Amino acid sequence: MDFEDYRRHDAVGLAELVARREVTAGELLDTAAARMAKVNPRINAVTQDLTERARGETHAAGAFSGVPFLLKDLGVTLAGTPTTMGSRLFADNVAAADSPLVAAYKGAGLSIFGKTNTPEFGLWPFTESDLLGVCRNPWDLERTPGGSSGGAAAAVAAGIVPAAQASDGGGSIRTPASCCGLFGMKPSRGRISYAPAGEGWAGASVYHAVTRSVRDSAALLDISCRPQPGDPYFLRPPERPFAEEAAREPGRLKIAFMAGAMQAPAIDPECAEAVRETARLCEALGHHVEEAAIPGDVAAMQAAAGSVIAASVAASLDAEAERRGQPIEEGEVEGLTMATYRRGAAVTGTAYVRGLQAMHAYARAQAQLFEKYDVLLLSTLGSPAIPIGWVLEDTKLIGERLFAFMPNTQAFNNTGQPAMTVPLAWSRSGLPIGMQFVARMGAEATLFRLAGQLEQARPWFDRVAPL
Repeated sequence: MDFEDYRRHDAVGLAELVARREVTAGELLDTAAARMAKVNPRINAVTQDLTERARGETHAAGAFSGVPFLLKDLGVTLAGTPTTMGSRLFADNVAAADSPLVAAYKGAGLSIFGKTNTPEFGLWPFTESDLLGVCRNPWDLERTPGGSSGGAAAAVAAGIVPAAQASDGGGSIRTPASCCGLFGMKPSRGRISYAPAGEGWAGASVYHAVTRSVRDSAALLDISCRPQPGDPYFLRPPERPFAEEAAREPGRLKIAFMAGAMQAPAIDPECAEAVRETARLCEALGHHVEEAAIPGDVAAMQAAAGSVIAASVAASLDAEAERRGQPIEEGEVEGLTMATYRRGAAVTGTAYVRGLQAMHAYARAQAQLFEKYDVLLLSTLGSPAIPIGWVLEDTKLIGERLFAFMPNTQAFNNTGQPAMTVPLAWSRSGLPIGMQFVARMGAEATLFRLAGQLEQARPWFDRVAPL
């Protein structure tokens, strides 16, 4: 199979070719590996090449039998391979077993042939680490693909795979999907098990994928949403498969929109206009659309989340120090990670509990909006993809620049609601601008139905990065 034919198909489409014996799994892997060899030196998206390992594996007969796939080098485990989490501290952290999510992927027939770049411990909305290096955006090599699933999004945007595993603790699926012109669904808390690692950032972090098509995301969620014994968060199974929902009409939805920023003074004018244009598109599709204010104390939520995340980082590093019988020293982790570690170590148990309470209070306030509306529309990011190194180039402006770039994603990790970014707009310079849609807890079906409708109204699949 040549690359142009490969790229014309999403993951579901490639699996259909394999099922009809029009192509073999080996031919798909050869094409993906050849594309990786051609473009990865320029973008540094794939940081572990497992192609030869994948060649020796058989594929289960499932929804994605023989389709090439990549794992993010954070959280999930693949037996016999390191999960570095983007850190020198865990460069030799070889997994003894597959995590349940990876087992589900294998059970569906996916051919896992590599791992993708991520910032250290997934802490940043850009992908630049001392261990794994800088990952670049296929739309503009001087700009970030976002983070922390930047390698996953860059690999998909560059055509190496049609879909890749990702995770999202503060926007880490939606940010890179928006930067790279992809579809990115952050599922509800409890939709995909975090076993065996334990819930990340007090349940704010969730697993899923970045994809080129809506149906790939839906079908991947269908094979992933399997609760594991002892999971602290659990959602009942969907009424019907999400893949079916993506093909259903959404009906007339009540959609609220906001063309501003939640955790910053404002957003880029091009992003704000894209929200208004998307609101007009939704209205033209028959939905009731109106501007609305978003309830809740955002500042209190942001402060609380900062404490909870820092304490979570400190707990992880303390656990590693205890395991090896030696404290974490300067230079073993990046400077800003060490600063986060020290901040987290100073968070008292009382402060941690109060932080959780503030986050839960915000979620309850936010839920009031969804008593009136089915969906909230706002810009995924504060701007298109930023230049590489921009956030960190002035240490006095890190916080300001961080939330100027990602002012609208973290809130919905803390509420646990499903949120998706849809590639519906592009800047004047040709960079993707993602539009974020949020629904009430557990309502991924609503989002998939709306996404399917938007995909038909404003197709993006054939709009690919110049790389």
